Amino acid sequence: MEELDVKDLKKLYKPPKDSHKGQNGRLLVIGGSDLFHAASMWALEVASRIVDMVFYASTPVNKEIVKKQKERFGDGIVVPEGKLEEYLKEADCVLIGPGMVRGKETEEKVNDLLKKYPNKRWVVDGGALQMMDRNLLTKTMILTPHSKEFKRVFEIEASGENVKKMAEKYGCIIVLKGKEDVVCDGNRCVVNKTGNEGMTKGGTGDVLAGLIGGLYCKNDGFLAASGGVYLNGLVGDRLYSLVGVNFNTSDLVKELPKVMAEIVC
Repeated sequence: MEELDVKDLKKLYKPPKDSHKGQNGRLLVIGGSDLFHAASMWALEVASRIVDMVFYASTPVNKEIVKKQKERFGDGIVVPEGKLEEYLKEADCVLIGPGMVRGKETEEKVNDLLKKYPNKRWVVDGGALQMMDRNLLTKTMILTPHSKEFKRVFEIEASGENVKKMAEKYGCIIVLKGKEDVVCDGNRCVVNKTGNEGMTKGGTGDVLAGLIGGLYCKNDGFLAASGGVYLNGLVGDRLYSLVGVNFNTSDLVKELPKVMAEIVC
């Protein structure tokens, strides 16, 4: 299995000098719950650094929290009740799952949307990933499981070989998160070795989900997924070199634009 060629990151989309608002990506984030508030907000914050517009759909409690902190994600829009599908159709990509709880309500909502919009660009993470029907997978979907989630979805042990097999079988892109991340689309697989033990803290996976979702708005899925894991880990490594393991998710979010400016531009 090959390592990601860092030169590929130069291919990531860059906004044209004459671009207008909305041209450089619109991401819909569906996530959060009355139990988990922060997860989807980390994804919002990261994505707002990459795309022009972030739409946010969550429980009433979470939406009120985000409204009070709206400056944290710039041009974000909290989706009004009953308007989810209108914003879904407008978005270039949909990230679903950060902070969602396992249960029948999540299962029905996630699978109904995946079934109704199979050609949409999806990043499926967290609670949505754990409740989705794998038979609804399509080539426009990116999954971001850790090893236990991978086993839950595909009913086999997580390994590089099995990631490749499942990506081939279902035609999707799989990002297996771990000490070394594996990204496969059925035709190509890469292993990512950036990252360190300081990234075991809560929220780092939500940062990755928001990063991949933001990149997927304007980039090929495999490049968005592989580039996302590399950049996320590289930010962690940069922080590790400064403070060891003593950094948190907020530090990742703040450092990301600096690293992207060096690597991508």
